[in-house]
Amino acid sequence: MSKKQATPPHAAADITEHVGYRLKRAAAALRSAMDLALREHDLTVPQYSCLELLDEQPGISGAALARGTFVTRQSSAVVLRGLQEAGLITRPAAAEHGRALPVHLTAAGQARLDGARGAVYAVERRMIATLPAARLRALLADLDRMTAALTPGGE
Repeated sequence: MSKKQATPPHAAADITEHVGYRLKRAAAALRSAMDLALREHDLTVPQYSCLELLDEQPGISGAALARGTFVTRQSSAVVLRGLQEAGLITRPAAAEHGRALPVHLTAAGQARLDGARGAVYAVERRMIATLPAARLRALLADLDRMTAALTPGGE
């Protein structure tokens, strides 16, 4: 019995020439560089992501934080607990309305974020340094289109 071969999405000599592989490789390199940069600020990438989102959207719920940082609600709860124990965020013990517990940065959380942000921005600067500005705009637009193509409802 012969195996039926699937048709590749585009011409590629091997798996390393596939878009998905290259995206994953770039994401892994970014994560590794961010892990290293954030270590000196005593933060993990998920913790940093939460702090950034809270800075942009004070009072956001834990569920919205999970969605915005691309983790499960369970993983987000662990991250939030760690940030709260470190004194970087506050959450009420009980919800005022409904079930959502609004999350806020503390002054210590804002200070930690401010320090870490420069380190993360340096990583991104290093990552995009070889791209001309016009190519960067095109890359961002391409990534948005690829995301929309894979998102139910077209994002």
